[in-house]
Amino acid sequence: MRKKNSLPNPIKRWWWLFLGPVVAAFIIGFVWPFLQGIYLSFCKFRLVSDAKFIGIDNYLKAFSDASFVHSFWYSALFAVVSLVLINVLAFAAAYALTQGIKGSNLFRTVFFMPNLIGGIVLGHIWSMIFDGILSKFGTSILLESKYGFWGLIILMCWQQVGYMMIIYIAGLQAVPGEMLEAAKIDGATNAQTLFKVTIPNVMPSITICTFLSLTNGFKLFDQNLALTAGQPFQIQPDGTTVKTTEMLALNIYNTFYGQNANAQGTAQAKAVIFFILVAGLGLAQLAFTRRKEVQQ
Repeated sequence: MRKKNSLPNPIKRWWWLFLGPVVAAFIIGFVWPFLQGIYLSFCKFRLVSDAKFIGIDNYLKAFSDASFVHSFWYSALFAVVSLVLINVLAFAAAYALTQGIKGSNLFRTVFFMPNLIGGIVLGHIWSMIFDGILSKFGTSILLESKYGFWGLIILMCWQQVGYMMIIYIAGLQAVPGEMLEAAKIDGATNAQTLFKVTIPNVMPSITICTFLSLTNGFKLFDQNLALTAGQPFQIQPDGTTVKTTEMLALNIYNTFYGQNANAQGTAQAKAVIFFILVAGLGLAQLAFTRRKEVQQ
C-alpha cells in the first residue's frame, strides 16, 4: 500500500507552469528592453531598426554636455537636501503621533493624503501657489533658480513626508516595550531613550526611508516638469543653453525629444549613466545603513 507521504507534490511537479509566465514577463518587460537600451547607448539612431554602432561617442557627448553635468550636480544637491528634510520631518511626525495624542489617526490620514496626488497635478498646484506669493515681490518661480530649487524641495517634502511617516510609525510601534521600560527604570531621559534605544531599533525603517528618499530625489521628473520645466535658462560662453532647475530625468527626456533628431543615442547613454548612478548610490546606502541595524 502506498503511503500518503510518498505521493508526489503537485507543486514540485508543475512549478515551471507557475513560474514560467512570471519569468517570461520579466524577461520581455524588463531584461530585454534593458539590454537593448544598453546596446542603443552605443549607437546612432532615429529608429531602433536603423541603429548604427558608433562606440563610446554617445558617452563622450554626454559627459561633455554642460546641461547634463549641471543637472547631475543639481540633482545631487536636491537629493541630499530632500533626503535630510523628508526623513527628519517624517520621523518627527511619526514620533509625535505614537505618543498617544488625541486625533492621531486623523493626523496620519491628513499627512498621508498628499502622496495620493499625482506629481503633475502637484506641480501645477504648487506652481500657482508660489506664483501667487512671489508675484507680490515682483518675481516668479521661473525667474530665479533659487526659488525653483526650494519650490521643488517644498513640493517633494509635502508629498513624501506622509508616506515615510507611515513607515516610521510601523518601526516605532515595533520597538520592544520592555527595552523602553528598562531605560525608564534606569533613569534615562527622553532624549537618551530616543537616541540610545528608539532610533537604533528603528534602523530598518530608516534604511527603507533613506533608500526611497535618495532614489526618489534623483529620479524626480513629473514634479520638475510641471513646476519649473527646468527654467530659468542660462546661456553659456560657447552658446549652449543650460536650464538651471533641470534635473537628470528631465534632462534625459529633453535630450531624447529635443530638436536634434540625432541625439537619441546621447540620451540613451545618459540614461545608462543615470541608472548606474542611482543603482550604485542606492546599493551603497543600503549596505551602510544595514550595518547600523540591531538584531532584536
